[in-house]
Amino acid sequence: MFRFIFRLFLVLFVVAAALLAYGFLAPAGPKSQQMVLLKPGSTARRIAADLEHAGIIRSRYPFLLWHYVRGHKSLKAGEYEFDHPARVMDVYDRLARGDVHFYSVVVPEGYNIFDIAQLIESTGLGKQSDFLQVAMNDTALVRDLDPKAPSLEGFLFPDTYHFSRAQSLHDMAAAMVHRFRQEAREVGLTGNLHDQLTMASVVEKETGVPEERPVVAGVFYNRLARQMALATDPAVVYAALLNHRYRGTIYQSDLQFDSPYNTYKYAGLPPGPICNPGRLAIAAAMHPATTDYLYFVSDNQGHHRFARTGAEHAVNVAAYRKATAR
Repeated sequence: MFRFIFRLFLVLFVVAAALLAYGFLAPAGPKSQQMVLLKPGSTARRIAADLEHAGIIRSRYPFLLWHYVRGHKSLKAGEYEFDHPARVMDVYDRLARGDVHFYSVVVPEGYNIFDIAQLIESTGLGKQSDFLQVAMNDTALVRDLDPKAPSLEGFLFPDTYHFSRAQSLHDMAAAMVHRFRQEAREVGLTGNLHDQLTMASVVEKETGVPEERPVVAGVFYNRLARQMALATDPAVVYAALLNHRYRGTIYQSDLQFDSPYNTYKYAGLPPGPICNPGRLAIAAAMHPATTDYLYFVSDNQGHHRFARTGAEHAVNVAAYRKATAR
């Protein structure tokens, strides 16, 4: 009887050891790309169960045993990409390293919060409406920089970012604001930051030609000094966006719309930035060209014609209309 029990125990032990060795050493998982999101705050047991359910590992038990052997290492939350079978130990080590999948988010100069929100959603990192809520309301992120900031517009610096789906939309906005702080220190953006950043955003939207930006800034500062309306179309577009009425172009009703961002209707700068300007536009707002120009209009060739008087401007406008009518 004793020999029978001993042999049975030995057989069971060998089988268990074989299964455990198989679980440890035999690769498992998908042969094509599969994304698995491990939520922040998940325990090792929860992570093991999620991996087993997703088919990344055959069984949670070898994973948990390896977790014990490795001294209960911290496993990083995030989204992981699995595209080939792997051993339990290799999967575990990836989680311990935090080898998470990041999405590239390229924010071009001149993008506003609506553009960035759409970009975030198209990348699969969150809903457009949710990002807009963050951008509109999380002004505590920039309160020390600009107590008057109506939103995070202007502070989401244009750059290439790498985000994971484990990050919150607040974290993403905070990363963009942090990048703005770095750039502001480098260019020496001080003094009336609110007005300079607002001016930079207008300049950014009016011209993409680097050498024209200081001249455009000079024109707008000249108009402000003479208490003339800035009469800038991008601010009218922004007013329409804020009020959910933008239809892809500017209509007469938009020019008459009662909004503090309507720079045809109200003199002075808009209440805040109308986009997120890049370094050159910020520098132009800080160091505008000394000029007596008061007007400018597109030359239909990617540049602008500048004028000192209304009569000169009328000639330039006529030339523009003639060029666009061809």
